[in-house]
Amino acid sequence: MFELLPDQERPIRTVLTQGVAGIGKSICVQKFILDWAEEEEYKDIQFIFPLPFRELNLKKGRQSLMDIICFFFPETEGLRLTDQHNVMFILDGLDECQLPLAFQKNDSINNVSEAASLDVVLTNLIKGNLLPSAQIWITTRPAAANRIPADCVHRMTELRGFNDQQKEEYFRKRITDQVMAKKIIDHIRESRSLYIMCHIPVFCWISATVLQKILEETESEETPKTLTNMYTCFLIFQTVQGNVKYTGKDAFEIPWDKEAILGLGKLSFQHLEESNLIFYIEDLEKCGIDPSKILICSGLCTQETVRFLGTVFSFVHLSIQEFLAAVFAYLSLRNEHRNVFEPQSTSQERKIIELIDFLKTAVDKALESDHGHLDLFLRFLLGLSLESNEKLIRGLLNQTGSSSDCRKEIVEYIKLKFRENPSPERSINLFYCLNELNDDSLVKEIQSYMSSGRLAEMKLSPAQWSALVFVLLTSKEKLEEFDLQKFIRSEECLNRLLPVVKEAKSALLSECNLTERSCSSLSEVLSSQSSTLTLLDLSNNPIQDSGVELLSEGLKSSNCKLEKTEVRSSPTFILLCFITGLNIYSYINCSTIVCYLQTLH
Repeated sequence: MFELLPDQERPIRTVLTQGVAGIGKSICVQKFILDWAEEEEYKDIQFIFPLPFRELNLKKGRQSLMDIICFFFPETEGLRLTDQHNVMFILDGLDECQLPLAFQKNDSINNVSEAASLDVVLTNLIKGNLLPSAQIWITTRPAAANRIPADCVHRMTELRGFNDQQKEEYFRKRITDQVMAKKIIDHIRESRSLYIMCHIPVFCWISATVLQKILEETESEETPKTLTNMYTCFLIFQTVQGNVKYTGKDAFEIPWDKEAILGLGKLSFQHLEESNLIFYIEDLEKCGIDPSKILICSGLCTQETVRFLGTVFSFVHLSIQEFLAAVFAYLSLRNEHRNVFEPQSTSQERKIIELIDFLKTAVDKALESDHGHLDLFLRFLLGLSLESNEKLIRGLLNQTGSSSDCRKEIVEYIKLKFRENPSPERSINLFYCLNELNDDSLVKEIQSYMSSGRLAEMKLSPAQWSALVFVLLTSKEKLEEFDLQKFIRSEECLNRLLPVVKEAKSALLSECNLTERSCSSLSEVLSSQSSTLTLLDLSNNPIQDSGVELLSEGLKSSNCKLEKTEVRSSPTFILLCFITGLNIYSYINCSTIVCYLQTLH
């Protein structure tokens, strides 16, 4: 992780590893430490100090770096670290950090024994003012990655979870009956939304838990095909299992504990915006939850005793929290006619709100989010409005009644939202929402254009452009190469399909009449933390010197992963590659550079 690549000279001091919740960041940290402690790996490191942000948040007052180390690791009392020691600090869970991390404003300190606020100590450690020879490993969810300035990060890594082969390997190891394992794999493959979610290990566990139980008892056509259906079945399964395990009683009907589920749902909804996975007894009590009942919901949440924190509670995964938040929101409306998006004082007036209006409000709220914290919540909420899913939770409803009348209307409302040109990420989520509502009309329409070869002839609407992006990103074929000439040779097409370019390894954009406007967009792709682009062909496009200047910002980014580019018509670009020392040029040789340099005199 800290090793230099063949063309690198600058030491790697700070590595930032990002990944979505539940992808395995903390497990990687624990495995790293275990391998070091057992002297299987990293034998050159003398000390490793794991400092999770959830524990660092508790440290108040002024203290030195050595004070902090001695507090968390009393065995180090009397140790004075210097640059002669080979030390690593692991700062796990940046997204849970409650400190301002004021890199620009904080004073500089360079003495490990100098007392300062925790924020000052940490920012100076990360910047390299304290122990400049130390190695720093920071883990985070993507939304918080930009809290560390780019010039303080020497390498970005990303945990992407299981690839397709590992997904199947998980199910074969998890399910001892290989015939059953194959049935589960085949079913997951049939649903692209479920198959894509299986890159997250905990979702594989949820899927295995649900599908094994259902396939043992029912015909395969009754198995979950949407995310909401899967999580609803998981909630039922954990409720039944918890009741048997902790009460010793079996039940003919689902033993719903409405009070406990609503309490957990309320807790989930209230903390959803902060994506906070850690709760304390006082948080539970505020939501009317009896902490002793958490054991019965052990498949949904866990409790553990953490040093310096006492007993803490957490959901098994952020998606469980988002699902329970959606259950709470849906039940609040159906049982109490209460809109959870309105202030409590307004809700207390018992203003009647129709389900369709509530769902429209939820769609609008999710689209307003810059970082998508309501995306999965919205998918679950819309899915729960289907009659087939509502039937599964009828024991939690005060009264049952068909809610299917609003399905057609909310589908049309979502389609109208594409006209507002939401961000690519929000657009893709709207298609997942349509999938939860069992509507694939837009996707089938764009697929017919592609299969008939008429795509280049069509004038696509915003909804159709979004459908094209969704189809390409969720294709069963792994996206390695993006060739713009296979679609429409235009800047509009490139800009509409930028999310696809970001996921590809190669972008072939030659002879597509691209100008400097495209260079600005491509620069953002190259600068993106999630971009995987290693080859860029921009040859024979009138991008001009102004376009090269815009593109250069992306090339200079620490996130840029380009290894090779082709821009035969731009001498300025050739010079840029030469000056910046980027090993990304092809069709370029020394004589070409010399000839161009001579033209500048």
